[in-house]
Amino acid sequence: MKKSLFALALGAFALGAAEFVMMGILSQAAHDMGVTIPQAGHYISAYAIGVCVGTLILVFGRRVPPKNLIILFMVLVVVGNSMSAISANSVMLIIARFISGLPHGAFFGTATLIAKTVADKGKEAQAVAAMVTGQTVANMLGVPAGTILGEFLSWRLAFVVLAVWAAVTIVFDVAWIPRIPAVPDKGLAGQFEFLKKRGPWLILIAVFVGNGGVFCWWSYVSPWLTTVGGYPSGMVPMLMMLAGFGMVVGGIAGGRICDAWRYAGTAALGQFISMIGLLIIFFLPGGRIGTAIMTFIVAFGLFFVGSPQQLLMANAGKGGGELIGGATVQVAFNFGNAVGSVIGGTALTLTNMDYHFTALSGVPLTLLSVICLIVYSARHETNTGAYERMREVHV
Repeated sequence: MKKSLFALALGAFALGAAEFVMMGILSQAAHDMGVTIPQAGHYISAYAIGVCVGTLILVFGRRVPPKNLIILFMVLVVVGNSMSAISANSVMLIIARFISGLPHGAFFGTATLIAKTVADKGKEAQAVAAMVTGQTVANMLGVPAGTILGEFLSWRLAFVVLAVWAAVTIVFDVAWIPRIPAVPDKGLAGQFEFLKKRGPWLILIAVFVGNGGVFCWWSYVSPWLTTVGGYPSGMVPMLMMLAGFGMVVGGIAGGRICDAWRYAGTAALGQFISMIGLLIIFFLPGGRIGTAIMTFIVAFGLFFVGSPQQLLMANAGKGGGELIGGATVQVAFNFGNAVGSVIGGTALTLTNMDYHFTALSGVPLTLLSVICLIVYSARHETNTGAYERMREVHV
C-alpha cells in the first residue's frame, strides 16, 4: 500500500471507530448516563447528524488544498472524541458525538479524491477500497477493543484512545499525503451542479435507504447478540471483531469487483446481500452459531458497497463537485444510520423489545436500495465493456 493511502487509512480508522464504537458500548454508556437503550440510540443519531452538517466544511473550504482539509478533519476528531471521554451528562455526550461526526463525510469525500489521484491507472476502486479499509479494520479491531474497554474498564477510555490516535495520524498526514491541487472552483452553486441530474439522486437514495435498513438492526447489534444469540456480554467484543472481519473482506471484494465490472451493479449486489441477511435474521430463532454467521454476512454486505458508491458520486461530481459528491455518500450513509436507529428503536418499543423486528423493519429499505441501483446501472452503465473485463480477470 502506498504511504499516502496508508495515511488516509489511519484517518479512516479513527473515523470508523468513532462512528461504530458506540454500538459496542451502548449498554454501558446508557447506564452511566442514566438513559434507556432506545434513548441511547440518540448518541448514534447525533454523530450521523454531525456528518450531514459537516459537509458544509467542503462548501466553504473549496479553495483549500485537500491535504490541509484532511489535517483539519483530524483536529476535529481529536476535539470531538476528547469531549466524549469527559462528558458529564447525556446532553454533553450528544453534543460531543455531533462534533465527532462533523469531519466524517467531508473526510471521505476528500480522501476519495486523493486516493483516485494517487492510484495506478485502472485501480481507482482498489485505491479507494484501501483507504476505506481503515474504516473496516476499525470495525475488526478498534470497535472490539473499545467494547472490551467498556466492558472491563470504562467506555470513556475508548474515546481517549481515539483522540490520541487522531493526534498521531496528523503527523503521518503531514509527512505522507502529497499536495495536490484543489478542485476547480466553480463557485458556491457550481459545486452542486451535478445534483440537477437524476442519476446522482438514485445513488444517494440507494445509499440512504440501504444503510438505513441495515442500521435498523445494526444499531442494536450488541443487545441482539446477548438476547437472541444467547452470548454473555463478555463475548460481544469477539463478535464485533468477526463483524469487522466481514467488513474488511467485503470492502476488498467490492473494490476488486468494482474495478472489473459495473460500479452500480457491484453496489446493488452488496445491498442485496445485506437484504437477504436481514430477512434471515428475522426468521432466525436464535442460537450462537446462526447469529455469528449472520453478523458476518450482513457486515460483509454493508462494506461491500463502500468503494463503488464513493466512486459513483465522485465521478458524478467531476468538474468541481468531486469533494461534495464523495461527501454526499457519507451524508446519505449516516443520515440513513440516524433514521435506521430510530426505526429500529421504534420497532423495539412496539414489539416489547423483540430484537427480531429490528431486522425485519430494515428489509423494505434495503430492497428499495437494490431497485434504485439496478435502475441506475441499466440506464447509465451500458456499453461499459464490463462483461468483457470480467472474463479477462476471470471473476
